[in-house]
Amino acid sequence: MKDIKDMKRVLLKLSGEALAGDKKTGFDEPTVLDVARQIKEVKETGLQIAIVIGGGNFWRGRTSGNMERTHADQIGMLATVMNCIYVSEMLRSVGLKTKVFTPFVCGTFAELFSKDAALEALEDGYVIFFAGGTGHPYFSTDTTTSLRAIEIEADAILLAKAIDGVYDSDPKVNPDAKKYDSISLEEVLDQKLAVVDLTSTIMCLENKMPMIVFGLNEENSIVNTVNGSFNGTYVTV
Repeated sequence: MKDIKDMKRVLLKLSGEALAGDKKTGFDEPTVLDVARQIKEVKETGLQIAIVIGGGNFWRGRTSGNMERTHADQIGMLATVMNCIYVSEMLRSVGLKTKVFTPFVCGTFAELFSKDAALEALEDGYVIFFAGGTGHPYFSTDTTTSLRAIEIEADAILLAKAIDGVYDSDPKVNPDAKKYDSISLEEVLDQKLAVVDLTSTIMCLENKMPMIVFGLNEENSIVNTVNGSFNGTYVTV
């Protein structure tokens, strides 16, 4: 893996739940403003940043047996559009230029995704958002993260999660769970560790896309991760 201080372009994955803070749903503005402040600090180092956000602060429809999966996933896609528009505006409020891309026409809310348009925006100094998932059901925002990171030729995926790295078992259930400082994508697959979903893991493995996993709720976690002084896990290729 390239040293993070030498990276030119990254894709940051944020969970939707993280935007809600202690409220667990919707948006918690102080939480999002802190994320915006950190992204601005990182952007000022010259790093190009693309962002994918999950929709879990609004929608977990797939856990319900009362709705057909395709329509449930479509609602989830729209939840990610709302999240990206909101966080985009928070970034603008701290002085950053942003663009939101979607894989489907979304009126004047966002631009239609193409690799060329995304790369041009990054080179022009924009922080860009990939909203709306892949545009298809049965694919998670984990898959969107891997797909878009590969398409824009990112140096790595920064995976901001509710826990502070990759463990050999769930630390919420097992107090003796071991955290890895570094682990390969092949080991993640072999041990069935739920870093990201299976489709996303295989895509990263096949395309040699490393991940850096850290806890978003730790103080200054995004900045510390980019500075190389983080407490998470390197997932290597």
